[in-house]
Amino acid sequence: MEISALNALKGTIKEIKTGEIIAELVIELADGNQITSVITKNSAEHLGLTVGKKVTAIIKATNVMVGVD
Repeated sequence: MEISALNALKGTIKEIKTGEIIAELVIELADGNQITSVITKNSAEHLGLTVGKKVTAIIKATNVMVGVD
């Protein structure tokens, strides 16, 4: 698979929290850091996502919010 987004991070699904409409995925990267993705429940089912499955997190950020204390 080739994509235009430059930020594609390979990892393993560590946790899935599924609601009525969305699925929240915790993905562990090779360096031990974790990122969270929120996708539709239908997409998660269509992709056959399960804990332990290898995935690629593709980050396409057109808006980045920053906060400070």
